Parts: sequence; structure tokens; C-alpha cells
Amino acid sequence: MQELVYKNGQAGVTKATVTITFDNSDKKQSPIGYEHYDEVTITRQVVIGGRNKYLINGTTVQNNRVQDFFRSVQLNVNNPHFLIMQGRITKVLNMKPPEILAMIEEAAGTRMYEAKKQQAQKTIEKKDAKLKEINDILSEEITPTLSKLKEERSQYLEYQKVQRELEHLTKLYVAFKFVQAEKLRTTAQTQHDEGKTDLAKLQQSIADGSRQVSELQDQIAQLQQIRDSETGGQLQELEKELKEKEKAEVRVAAALKSLRETIKAEEKKCKQLQKFLAEDEKALEQKRAEGNKVQGTYDAMRAAATVNTEAVAAAEARLQAISTGMYASQAGGEDATLQDQIISEFLDQNPGRVL
Repeated sequence: MQELVYKNGQAGVTKATVTITFDNSDKKQSPIGYEHYDEVTITRQVVIGGRNKYLINGTTVQNNRVQDFFRSVQLNVNNPHFLIMQGRITKVLNMKPPEILAMIEEAAGTRMYEAKKQQAQKTIEKKDAKLKEINDILSEEITPTLSKLKEERSQYLEYQKVQRELEHLTKLYVAFKFVQAEKLRTTAQTQHDEGKTDLAKLQQSIADGSRQVSELQDQIAQLQQIRDSETGGQLQELEKELKEKEKAEVRVAAALKSLRETIKAEEKKCKQLQKFLAEDEKALEQKRAEGNKVQGTYDAMRAAATVNTEAVAAAEARLQAISTGMYASQAGGEDATLQDQIISEFLDQNPGRVL
């Protein structure tokens, strides 16, 4: 659209403007909202490097606002059926009913509302799609997150409640411990005072007891002196003799205990030796039985060896005779050569044959 500007803006002119002025003196046919204007001016301005501007009575408006303005007065500039030129009457007469209806709607100015209706339906469809998308986001993302946050909020409130209750119970516990400590301190103080009093009494009793002990020791010493003076050295000799006898008794008891332990050990050894002796006798009987069995086997083997020796000697004699060519016959016992024995055996088996 820059070619509409004078010399494409090279002459210092950067915009082109066109204005149409309409007479609006007849208020009955005035567009809605413009009844108080006597004239209505429509301006279009093309700026180089910028966008187109539309103005109605000097006020900047959108392009669709200008189109709605023309449609409201039965002037559709995009489809100008409000003016039928010469040569188009036949074409108009040959139009189909939907086309004639559309032309009548444009001439009556209701086509604008149909376009607005379609635009509104498209907008509603877009909004419905957007609403569905928002509902999906709400049901899939926001609602679970919100439920989770509500649950966490409930847990947090419960935690705060438990925390407050814990703090309250902690304070009660500390107060209780403090009261108990105060009671214990008072009791301990009372017991301490009583202990001091008892200690003083005990110290007095100890002092009295020490004095009485000293007096008793003095009395014992006096009594011992009297006893020693009366008995003399006889008591000391008896005590010495008693100690020696006690020592001798201890030695005898130790020797007796040692002898008893030795006897027990010897008895234990004797029982163990008897056990070993019984086991050895049992083993000896088993060995004797095994020896008798082995002796019988040995005798049988010795007899078999004797027989085998004689058989070997006879076999060696026969082998020697065969080797020298002389062998004793089984019937007469006469010696004959191997060839004679073969001929004799052949004649015995084949009588009547003559060699």
C-alpha cells in the first residue's frame, strides 16, 4: 500500500489519507450511536513503514468497526449488492434462492448480524475449547495439586496442634518438675536440719561411749593385774602348752588328710588297672581265638602245599621223561619212546590195521 503515498515517501510525504463525508441530517436513517452528528466522516490513512489507520469523526477505530458502520446503513463494501450496475440485472435474475436471500439480507442490513453470529459462534467454539482445556488442566493438574495441598494443610494444622499441645504439656511437665524439686528441696532441708541434730546427739553419745570405754579399759587392766597376781606364771605355761598341742593337732590333721587323699588316688588307680586288666584278658581271648583259626588255616594250607609239591615233582619227572623220549606206559609200566607210544595208541584205537 506504500504506492498510494506520493513518490513512495521520497518527497518527504510519509502518509496518504482519504476521507469520505456522509450527510447525517436525516436522523431516522442515522447509524446507531451517531444520531447527534450532522455529518459522519470516514478516514483511512496509510503510513509508510506503519499500519493502516481508520478514523470515524476523527476517532481511531478498528477496521471491523468501519465495516459494521457501513453494514448498519446497508452498504457492504466487501460485497456491494446495494448497487446493481448495468449489465448485472440478468445475472441477478438468474441467481439461486440462497444467493437472492443473501443479497436481500445485505440490502436489509441483517447480513451484518449473521456475520457477527458466525463470528460469535467461532468465538464460542474457541472459548469452549479453551474452557475444556482449562477444565482438563484443573482436573488433571490443579485439582490433584489442590487436594494434595489441602491434605498437607490438614497435616500441617494437625502438626501445629500437636506442637502447641506438646509445648503446653512440656510447660506443665517443667512446672510439675519444679514443684517436685521444691518439695524435695524442702524435705531435704528438713532432713538436713534433723540430721544435724541427730549428728550432734551421736557425737555426744560417741563422747560418752569413749569415756565409758576408757573407764572399762581401766577396769580391765586392773582386773588383769589382779588375775596375774593371783594365778602367777601357771596360766602362761598352760597357754603355751595348749598352743603347742593345737599346732600338733593341725599337723596330724594335715597328715591324715594327705593320707586319705593318697588312699583315694590309689583306689582310683586300682580300679583303673582292674578295668585295663579285664580289657586285656578279653583282647587275649580274642587273639587266642584268632590264633586258633589262623593255625587251622595254616595246617590246611601246609597239607595243600605238600600235595602240590608232590604233584609238581611228578610233573617234573614226566616232563623229564618226555624230554628224553622215554615215558612209562600207564598199563604195564614199561618204558617206551614217544613214537612207540603213539603207534601203540593208534593200533589200540584201529585194530586190524597193519603198519
